Amino acid sequence: MIKVLFVCLGNICRSPLAEAIFDQKIKNLGISTYLKSDSAGTSDFHIGELPDERTIKCAQAHSIPVNHRGRQVNRTDFRDFDYIIAMDDSNLRNLNNLKVRYGFPEKEIFLMRDFAMGEQGLSVPDPYYGGEDGFLEIYRILDDAIDHFLNKVKENHQIYA
Repeated sequence: MIKVLFVCLGNICRSPLAEAIFDQKIKNLGISTYLKSDSAGTSDFHIGELPDERTIKCAQAHSIPVNHRGRQVNRTDFRDFDYIIAMDDSNLRNLNNLKVRYGFPEKEIFLMRDFAMGEQGLSVPDPYYGGEDGFLEIYRILDDAIDHFLNKVKENHQIYA
């Protein structure tokens, strides 16, 4: 089983939406027996909370169920997940610091948009302080980046659907 962890700051906007999109895509592709995902935040701001209502509304508009409660990244995530994917540079830096502190200095941490052609180094913007349009924009960004990521994972792990 290949395990993927999507990470943002509070784990109520970007990362739970990425997790939901990913889960729907692997289900539609018939490869959910090979892959598993979760999401987490680098902060402890929203532990135990449901995703932002705009995240849920955006996912529902695309017929994607969201089933998640906010949690914070922990030491075992660096051991248990094959892919840890940050939504932006700030969380990438936080994760790279945590992996050293937790004893996993060799663990590679990825930036979500690095998988999409021509978007290397770009962040998935945080829509929290904006309106619903920001959530629709991150949906579009995540939908595309996750397609590219899945193609890479299927190729790397020889998963054929």
